[in-house]
Amino acid sequence: MKKTVKLEAILWSIALPGFGQILNGHLLKGILFIILEIIINVRSLFNQVIMYSFLGDITGAYGTVNYQWLMFYPCVYMYAMYDAYKFAEGENPRLSFVPFVFGAYFVTVGLMYSPKIIFGISFGPVWLPMLCLIPGLGIGFIIRYILIKE
Repeated sequence: MKKTVKLEAILWSIALPGFGQILNGHLLKGILFIILEIIINVRSLFNQVIMYSFLGDITGAYGTVNYQWLMFYPCVYMYAMYDAYKFAEGENPRLSFVPFVFGAYFVTVGLMYSPKIIFGISFGPVWLPMLCLIPGLGIGFIIRYILIKE
């Protein structure tokens, strides 16, 4: 069986954590990630929160979200992406995990700050964490570059 390329594994893992592992032939690990996704998603009411956020009802999203459960999501999500990337076909660059780790950290921090009003805007528990992923990945790539240079 031909292995999955890294981009395909990451994109399927973004669609649903565990799909990248299944494509890579790691069925048990993929099923475990899917089960974790479902548990966290259901317990945090995340699908409802996403729906409210996309419809512009940030107040509804705040009133629905269970932060105690949603706090698990960024690390599980980003680790599933990294794991799918790591085991897909192709070279694994040195310290390739660093951007994923910082992405998870920054999304988690974004989730913690999501109830705050920033620049007069209430971004909510979906948009602020998503926006925080960008600097998280950027800083992760910069730190990876610095560590490799030394």
